[in-house]
Amino acid sequence: MLRLLPRRLISRPPRHPPVLLFLRPRPFSQEELDVDLLPQDQVKLVITDRAANQLSAIATRENNPATGLRIAVESGGCHGYQYKMELAAEPAPDDYLFSHPTLKPSNIFVDAVSLSLLNGSTIDFATELIGSSFRVVDNPQAKGSGCGCGVSWELKE
Repeated sequence: MLRLLPRRLISRPPRHPPVLLFLRPRPFSQEELDVDLLPQDQVKLVITDRAANQLSAIATRENNPATGLRIAVESGGCHGYQYKMELAAEPAPDDYLFSHPTLKPSNIFVDAVSLSLLNGSTIDFATELIGSSFRVVDNPQAKGSGCGCGVSWELKE
């Protein structure tokens, strides 16, 4: 007998995902950026085991352990901001580099401006009947759950 699980149980990340390590490949000066840099001890990004496993599989398939997921926040959508995710062969010089503490390689690259809008978020990989994708969940900078289409979100004031 096939038993279907409620959708909320399938799409939610594990309750206690590991915290990512924080690395910054090159020092930034305040003059280079139009954003306040977060102190290293305040930077937090969480990656689920599902996301780390998928990133590791991608890096293995690409035969490049430096391959990672670049996440940026752009203005747009009906609520003001939206996430842009793409695979990258290596981090850009001004990227923050995050990696899962035990599942490697599992690189995530985030620019300093986007990090101020993503800090404290969880990165997950979800597989559903209509497809699979990386997702930003539980963003403490976002107001509510975003728009009805799930693409854009509004910044908390």
